[in-house]
Amino acid sequence: MEKPLCVAFDCDGVLADSISSWRTIHDHFGTDSKDLLFRFMAGEITDNEFMNADIALWKDKSPKIHRDDIFRAYSGCKLMKGAKQLVSDLKEAGIHVAIVSAGVDLYVQSIAAMVQADDWIANGFNFDADGWLMDEGVVRVPAMGKDVPIQRLLDIIDCPPNRLISVGDSGMDLSMKIEGSTFIGFNPQRETAKLAFAEADITVIESKDLNDLRPYLGLQ
Repeated sequence: MEKPLCVAFDCDGVLADSISSWRTIHDHFGTDSKDLLFRFMAGEITDNEFMNADIALWKDKSPKIHRDDIFRAYSGCKLMKGAKQLVSDLKEAGIHVAIVSAGVDLYVQSIAAMVQADDWIANGFNFDADGWLMDEGVVRVPAMGKDVPIQRLLDIIDCPPNRLISVGDSGMDLSMKIEGSTFIGFNPQRETAKLAFAEADITVIESKDLNDLRPYLGLQ
């Protein structure tokens, strides 16, 4: 393929060395959303319902949660190996770098700032005027509908689909692969992701080093 004009990364498990920015908050508050995840994957609840149920679980443990508490939950998180240099080299080559994540905006924003991505979009929370977490979240990126923000991005930067490469670590990230574009699986951890990638017949990088993506992104 021609040199890409845009590379769109998922965040958790790709640019960030964490399985899920939602799970990080659950670990912080000592809660578990496995049952909710199964129901979501089965199509029994929507993105909004899933997010609001997560918030309710946290508030059952700690009724008053401040924005600063969410930031503290992410204090130990770090970038995936090679993330900063890879993004820097892509931008140096004139390639637009975006993060399209169904994760938490407070976290994704910090990752985007660290790697200096050109664009980012993620889901998030509502806080009141004093910074206290409200009961309903904000869905900007449906977990199984990443094609919508991806297409919007391509329209904005005037990039044809065949010049886009998307990179994700889960089966849900396959929705980033709009018609004509390329998708690369990176660092799949869950068996469901490995199976979905195998069925999709895509290139998969079994690694936790983003430098291993370089040959597929037109970099040395």
